[in-house]
Amino acid sequence: MGNNHETLGNKGRKFGRASEDETCTLLARAMGLLLAAVPGVMLATSLTGWPAALAVTGVLVLLAVLCVVFVLGGGSASHDPLYYVFTVFSFTSVIDLIISLEQDGYIQGYMEFYLTEGEPYLRTAYGIMICYWDGVIHYLLYLAMVAAIDQRKSYRSLGLYWLGSIMMSIIVFLPGNLIGKYSSEIRPAFLLNLPYLLLPIWAGQRLFQQPKPLPCCTADKVAEEQRKGLHQRPLDLGLILLLLMAGAFTLFRGLVVLDCPSESCFNYMYQYEPYLRDPVAYPKVQMLVYTFYFLPYFGLCIYGLVWPGCTWMPDWALVFAGATAQAQFSHVGASLHQRTPYPYRTPEEAWWSVVLANSLYALGPHLLAYRCLRSPGFFQPPVPGPLPTDKKRQ
Repeated sequence: MGNNHETLGNKGRKFGRASEDETCTLLARAMGLLLAAVPGVMLATSLTGWPAALAVTGVLVLLAVLCVVFVLGGGSASHDPLYYVFTVFSFTSVIDLIISLEQDGYIQGYMEFYLTEGEPYLRTAYGIMICYWDGVIHYLLYLAMVAAIDQRKSYRSLGLYWLGSIMMSIIVFLPGNLIGKYSSEIRPAFLLNLPYLLLPIWAGQRLFQQPKPLPCCTADKVAEEQRKGLHQRPLDLGLILLLLMAGAFTLFRGLVVLDCPSESCFNYMYQYEPYLRDPVAYPKVQMLVYTFYFLPYFGLCIYGLVWPGCTWMPDWALVFAGATAQAQFSHVGASLHQRTPYPYRTPEEAWWSVVLANSLYALGPHLLAYRCLRSPGFFQPPVPGPLPTDKKRQ
């Protein structure tokens, strides 16, 4: 028996070491793609001599990266095609980080031609901020999800958070380019953004189809949670108040960008957030997305916090938390960035109030997502009550 236990222990340690070695190899490949992005960018920009060739070159580079990932990955990740999506997107995240660092003057000589002849709108403050977010936050999410796929672990929560983040960036970025200041400078390279729209939609469908984590609470615990009134759940009551304030702020800023003649709207636009009238149109599109999508969502969440059994809330809370984080980082960062013209930049005397208000706005969806994940019993399907005595006898 002792020898058997030693043999099993040795096998377990060997399996653990093998799993760790595979994960390290996977991360090393991801870091290799990071390092390959720099010479890849330099080669692509040196081979293109006219704007139309940038789109073709970009597609060829992405296809080459996909082939390299497929060859190096072998069969270890063939069970989940999202592995290849996340790995290729991690390559583009590094390119976005290079763009943002070059625009802020930390590096130079990598993306000048591409930004001039391909996507000049990435030179805006908003373009720089979404590149920072993609190059840092999305890249870390890609590494975490790729590692989870390799270890055959669930990455559903991370994936839903990423889904909301990347969809928010593309929903604001693409319309802003088409209707804003740079609408006359749309080049063929603009089509390179289509994978950022189509692939996340497909990835989101697969993420929602993945099995949810098993509930950690018993049926009795679920029934006990769902019997509690709102007065017995002070944290939920606080969340409802926070969502009500966020909804009012959303509606107010929506009226501001729609040129409401109210004096309060006029004063807010000129004294607190003049960035809302920037002709690049990103802030206006952002506020309209908030108004037409987030405002109904806040109302549904309030309903879900009052009445039990809203099974959709944990998933969509993660999606909207990721969307809010990306949107608020890009919006606030762009309103303070030196690349934004001075008349549209947040005034120094209003700096703290604007940052605080927008930070609280981003905090609400994250607290809601944390509440849904930490205590999911209230959002489980209602537990059927006990049968009457006569029914039991039958």
